[in-house]
Amino acid sequence: MTLTAETPRSDLSTLRALSRLLPFAKPVLPRLVLGAVSALIASLLALSIPLVLEGVVAGPISSGDLAQIAWGAAAILGLGLAEALMVWLRRWFVLGPATGVEYSLRQSFYARLQRLPVAFHDRWQSGQLLSRMMQDMSMLRRWMAFGVVLLVVNVLTILVGTVLLFRWHWLLGTIFLVTSAPLWYAGYRFEKTYGTLARQSQDQAGDLATSVEESVHGIRVLKAFGRGKHALQKFTRQAETLRETELSKARAVGAIWFWLVLLPDIAFALCLGAGIYLVQLGQLQTAELIAFFAMGTVLRWPMESIGFLFSFMLDARTATDRIFEVFDEENTITSPDRPVSIERPRGELSFEGVHFRYQDAAPTERDLLDGVDLTLRPGETMALVGLTGSGKTTLTTLPTRLYDVTGGRVTLDGVDVRDLDLVELRRHIGMAFEDATLFSQTVRENVLLGREDLQPGSAEAERVLREALGVAQASFVDDLPHGVDTIIGEEGMSLSGGQRQRLALARAVAARPAVLVLDDPLSALDVDTEALVEDALREVLHATTALVVAHRPSTVTLADRVALLEAGRVTAVGTHSELLRTSEHYRHVISSLEVEEARLREREVNL
Repeated sequence: MTLTAETPRSDLSTLRALSRLLPFAKPVLPRLVLGAVSALIASLLALSIPLVLEGVVAGPISSGDLAQIAWGAAAILGLGLAEALMVWLRRWFVLGPATGVEYSLRQSFYARLQRLPVAFHDRWQSGQLLSRMMQDMSMLRRWMAFGVVLLVVNVLTILVGTVLLFRWHWLLGTIFLVTSAPLWYAGYRFEKTYGTLARQSQDQAGDLATSVEESVHGIRVLKAFGRGKHALQKFTRQAETLRETELSKARAVGAIWFWLVLLPDIAFALCLGAGIYLVQLGQLQTAELIAFFAMGTVLRWPMESIGFLFSFMLDARTATDRIFEVFDEENTITSPDRPVSIERPRGELSFEGVHFRYQDAAPTERDLLDGVDLTLRPGETMALVGLTGSGKTTLTTLPTRLYDVTGGRVTLDGVDVRDLDLVELRRHIGMAFEDATLFSQTVRENVLLGREDLQPGSAEAERVLREALGVAQASFVDDLPHGVDTIIGEEGMSLSGGQRQRLALARAVAARPAVLVLDDPLSALDVDTEALVEDALREVLHATTALVVAHRPSTVTLADRVALLEAGRVTAVGTHSELLRTSEHYRHVISSLEVEEARLREREVNL
């Protein structure tokens, strides 16, 4: 899914959208409430200082009683220290819980990504997911620890302070209130503008992260073709778009700040003029006027902070929308409520009238797999051959339910794979892909990835590891700096393509599944190494059902039988010699594979 700046926000109100965080915040809600109470007490202490100041000015200062002035100053100092203590308590109460909520949210988000089907990851850019997991969740942590508490407390402070302003004279309170009223309209306009810009900014940041990730992963291709400048130009355009959006956000914030600063100043000026006039009339005491302006000064920061906190809330709302877009994605590939269990699978794999089409396929397009019927007998090795685009790789993704069939069914020992628990299914059926993906872990951890049943460091784990490496002809690992405990780096890019494929094959072999699906796992190997691997695989496959996608004639020799896939259907099944004798299309496919293999051998000789 490619998200753009035009991606709309959810239809929920801001408060309802943010309320979706409550299940994650519920365990720490008491401490967050205590933090808010501490902040509110701090604000009330600040509001009480002008009241004490009024008494000091009206009494000790007017009478010149120095002892009473000292007591008044001490009272104000005490209130200030108490306010500082409450501010410290507020931070102590909220910082730990906020990081806990972030941790819980991030764990749930990652778990959700693991459960969502491959079709979801086909549609979504990895940079968009990364920006949601890191940038958006960090923003929510800061908002919960700081923004939401101060927003609630400052709004309450403004309301209480405004009521107290009427204590000295109704006219002064009315002037202050009426002059500040346009702020609410400005805030309404601000939400509409800033909310859209915040969504654009965060989506564009995700697009930018995707570009960086693609450039880093594809750095060899960019360098090989001298396209670094082209990639930089594309990145610059995206960065400039993000920059313009951020400037628009800054202008929107600047506009609200203009009114937040200007209107209180206008209110102060009008109140000062009215206050002096009321003092002259004898309707207001000087001490009361001083206290009024002290109260207005206390309210100045809460009023000025509203714009920043409001924009912070809208950023948090946008982050919440973006995160829950992933949580709201439907998971179409799940374990059944009452799964069937196969304790000792025989390994019979059948495709019965299988149809499949990708979600983005046009309605007029035929199914990519258009009624596949194929049965692999227990312990049999079946080679799958066909021209490019015939659906071979797609067919290999269906037994483990990386994708679900759109028609027909796939069975293991007569049981529909959709009736099996996903964990059990993927324990019984293992895969090795042509595009070998390794993780930033040790060789040992990569090869034993599918063997959770083995105790790390045990003799059995070492035996399985060595057997799998031997089958894959991966003895090169012993020459690595730390042998099988060498961390091979991100996606194994420090290894050659053939080395990565051999480790991926070793991983599939180590899993010891009842059915092994191999999607051309030897394509990056040289011919001599491939022959050694094939000899070792024969020993492994004699007791394992295997479906092998073959792109070389030499791979076909591994198989007991061969299935010919043509235009989404299996049109012939038999031994290699039988199909050569009876199928013209098979002869055409094999000849094209032989040409490709001859080119490969010629390239190896030239190297």
